[in-house]
Amino acid sequence: MTEGHVFIATSLDGFIARPDHALDWLTGRDFGGEDHGYDAFLADMDGVVMGSGTFRAVAGFDPWPYALPVVVLSRSMAEADLPPALRPHVRVLADPPAALMARLGAEGWRRAYVDGGALIRSFLGAGLIRRMTISTLPVLIGAGRPLFGGTGPDIALRHEATRSFPSGLVQSTWTVPAP
Repeated sequence: MTEGHVFIATSLDGFIARPDHALDWLTGRDFGGEDHGYDAFLADMDGVVMGSGTFRAVAGFDPWPYALPVVVLSRSMAEADLPPALRPHVRVLADPPAALMARLGAEGWRRAYVDGGALIRSFLGAGLIRRMTISTLPVLIGAGRPLFGGTGPDIALRHEATRSFPSGLVQSTWTVPAP
């Protein structure tokens, strides 16, 4: 089965997006050319799985930021809802998380970048995430979409590393032991 991996940024108060899914607090920042490891992370993935809210937040990015295949996991979207320019790169599926990861594994995916708060929580709850890299930015946005909450029972994590950067960004990587 395909393993899920997370690489995500949060505000210091734990939000991954504003209430309207806006990412301006993240995309509008100047990190002075710091390498936070995102490109190396993506190079080790076979594709991206994201929720519909995350897809809507990034669909307008120009250029499209993903060279990898993208799956939008959604019960409310259909392929017809995709912008025509993205249809060759993105597909919409409604599989339950475990069934999706089994399907992707049958297609040859070993590692999937899982993105989006609700999706990450559901994949964590299903035991489908193996590693998380969480970058905390030095900004308080006051309200928004939380990364965590509602995952169910406690999930024990193993700390791998924490790094800090001159911009004030602090990045921690955690392993989620296999169930």
